[in-house]
Amino acid sequence: MAIEQRLQERNITLPDVSAPAAAYVPYVQTGNLLFVSGHIAKKDGKPWVGQLGTNMDTATGRQAAESIAIDLLGTLRAACGGDLNRIQRIVKVVSLVNANSSFTEPHLVTNGCSELLMHILGDAGAHARSAYCVSQLPMGSCVEIELVAELR
Repeated sequence: MAIEQRLQERNITLPDVSAPAAAYVPYVQTGNLLFVSGHIAKKDGKPWVGQLGTNMDTATGRQAAESIAIDLLGTLRAACGGDLNRIQRIVKVVSLVNANSSFTEPHLVTNGCSELLMHILGDAGAHARSAYCVSQLPMGSCVEIELVAELR
């Protein structure tokens, strides 16, 4: 099944690239590698604020991570000139989860992003990954995720 069909199957409309919130660019390409800056979770267009283990559970964090995957795909689409088929593979995903010191499930939160990337991109979406808990993220966001992709 084609990437566009998988997006339609899930009723996903990819957003345009968001303007950076600070002094950085949304992505940088060097050779065939594309480094995509961290994207924070958003809900209704605003930062999805919360801290896992304090006022947010794993299932909600997972939804936030899935929403980030959609934003990341939008940025990838822009970087690929509108053609997600240029993605050879997602190489690495790095996830930061805003959590209290007792929260131990950043890997389960991050699955929301990883599983969506794999569903939409197929084999090209399988990736290496790191998931960390941190004590705070920009604007109080609950999750931030960045990735590296290889382009055809």
